Amino acid sequence: MAQQQQNPGCHQLGLCLLCGLPAAGKTTMAQELSQSLRKHKGWCSVLFTYDDIIPMEAFSKTEMSQWRWYRHELLLYLEHFLQALIKGCHYSPPPNRTEKTWKSFVCCLKEQGVISPRTEDSASCQYLIDLTPFQPIYFILDDNFYYRSMRYEVYRLARQYTLGFCQLFLDCCVEVCLDRNSQRKQPLPEETICTMVQKIEVPNPEKYTWEQNSLILKNTGHSPEDNLQVLSLLSTTLENPVKPLEENTEQKAVDRAICAVNVLHQADQAVRRTVSQVMQNAKENSLTPSEMKSLAEELNKLKVEFLEDLRHQFNEKNHCLESNTFNINVTCLFSQQTHDIVKKYLK
Repeated sequence: MAQQQQNPGCHQLGLCLLCGLPAAGKTTMAQELSQSLRKHKGWCSVLFTYDDIIPMEAFSKTEMSQWRWYRHELLLYLEHFLQALIKGCHYSPPPNRTEKTWKSFVCCLKEQGVISPRTEDSASCQYLIDLTPFQPIYFILDDNFYYRSMRYEVYRLARQYTLGFCQLFLDCCVEVCLDRNSQRKQPLPEETICTMVQKIEVPNPEKYTWEQNSLILKNTGHSPEDNLQVLSLLSTTLENPVKPLEENTEQKAVDRAICAVNVLHQADQAVRRTVSQVMQNAKENSLTPSEMKSLAEELNKLKVEFLEDLRHQFNEKNHCLESNTFNINVTCLFSQQTHDIVKKYLK
C-alpha cells in the first residue's frame, strides 16, 4: 500500500470492525450502529457488508482458495476510496480490479448516497464524493474477521492513513448462531460454523496493544448500556487516531511482509506438488473416476484449510523464517495430513 499524507482535516475518519461467528448478529448491529451515529452524533457512516459485496462463487468449494484474495481486493478498493476522499478529488476505478467485485463495491457506495456519477456518460467511470465537508465519517466493516491477522490488515490501513480504529466482537454462543443460521434463505453448512468456533480469535488487548480499542459484547441483544459503551468507544478512537510508524520501523514491516509473501508462495507450490503426486499415485492404483473426483475434492479442501492456517501462523511471527527449512517442514506436515484421506481410497 502506497504511503499517504495525514488527513488534512477535511474529515475525521474511523474504521470500525464488527467481527464474530456467522449469524452472531453483526449485520443487524452494523445497521443499528449506522443509524445511531447519524441520530446521536450527527456523523456519517459507510457500511460494508462483505457477504453482499463479495461474489457468491467465492463461497463455493472450488473457489474457497480465492476467498482471501476477495477480502484483500475489497480492502484495496477501500484504500483507493480513502485516497480520493483525503485528497478531495473525484473517485475513479483503480487500474487493476475484478469487474464484478468492483461493481458491487461501487453499487454499495451509490446506494448509501456516498458517490454519484460525475457525468451522464457512464463510460467515464468517474464519481463525485457526496459527503458533507468536515463531518466525521466511520467506515463500518461487517465480516467474521475470525483470525487476528485479518483484523490486523485493517489496523495497518488505519495506521497508514492516521485513522481511528476499533473492534466490536459479538460473543454469541454457537447454539444461537446455528439456530439463526438454519432460518436463513442460504444457510452455511453447520460444520463451517463449528469449525470457525475452534479457530476464532477473540480480541486480546492485554497481549496485543493494537487491539486496545475493542469491545466484547456478550449479549444476544444489545442493551442501552452496550450502545453507550459503543458510542463512547467510537468517539474516543476518532479523537485519538492511530499514529503512523517511524520510517525505519515501517520499512522493517514491509521487508517482513515481502518475506512472508515469498515463503508462503513457495509453501503453496510445495503443497500443490504433494497433491499432484498423491493423485498420480491414486491413478496408478486404478481408482475409478468417481473415486478420483472425490479424492481430489477432499485434498483440495484440505489444501485450502492448511494454507489458510499456515498464513495465519506465519503472520503471527515477528521474524522471517528461512524458506528452505520452512518448506521442507510444510511438505512433511501436509503429507502426514493427506495420509488419513488417502488410505480410505487405497485399500
